[in-house]
Amino acid sequence: MRVFVAGASGRVGTLLTRDLVEQGNDVVAASRHPEQFAGQDHVTAMTLDLHAPVEQLAEDLHGVDAVYFVAGSRGKDLLQTDAFGAVKLMMAVQQVGIKRFILLSSMFADEPSKWDDPNLRNITNYNIAKFFADQWLMTRTDLNYTIVQPCNLVEEPATGKVAFGVQHSTTNSIGDVAAVLAAVLDKPNTYRKIIMMSNGDIPIAEAVAQV
Repeated sequence: MRVFVAGASGRVGTLLTRDLVEQGNDVVAASRHPEQFAGQDHVTAMTLDLHAPVEQLAEDLHGVDAVYFVAGSRGKDLLQTDAFGAVKLMMAVQQVGIKRFILLSSMFADEPSKWDDPNLRNITNYNIAKFFADQWLMTRTDLNYTIVQPCNLVEEPATGKVAFGVQHSTTNSIGDVAAVLAAVLDKPNTYRKIIMMSNGDIPIAEAVAQV
C-alpha cells in the first residue's frame, strides 16, 4: 500500500514509518522535518503544514491508499494541530476519496469523566483537543477509521506485547504504540473501533486479531 503518515518525524511517527516500510509499504512521510528521511528506500519525504487549507492538504494525498494522523504539537499549538489539523486532514481524505484513516489519540480521550486519572491530570488540554478530533472522525465522517488510544508514552524498549481494553492509565513503550498502529493498517476487524492500549502480555499480532 501507499501510506501517508502525518507527523512522520515525531517520536511515534519515525518508528511507524520504519515499521510500515518493513511490512512492504511505500510511505509518504509528511512532517515539519522532511530532511530526516533523505535517502530512505520506499519513503517519499514531504513538508507538512497543518495550518494549510483543506484543498492544499488534499493535493498531497493523491495516489494514497491509507492515512495516519500521528502529528502532535507537544502542547504548543493544540487547537490548530492536534484538533483542527486532524479534522482538516479527515476532510481532505474524504475529498480525495480515501477510506482508511488511523488516528493516534490518548487514553480515555472520549471519556471526560476519567480525566482526573493521576496519569492524565496534566494533559487535560491535550485530551480536549483529542476529544474533538476523535468525535469528528466517529460522527462526522464515513471513513473506515481506527482510533488508537495509548497510555502515557515512555522511552522504554518495545516488548512486542500489549493489553487492550484497559480500564486505568499506565504506560506504553513508544515502539509498541508504533507497532500497533502499523499492525492495524489492513485489518478490517479494527475498522470503526477504538483501541485502548497499555503495556501487557499479549503479542501484538494476537491482540490485534482479537479486536
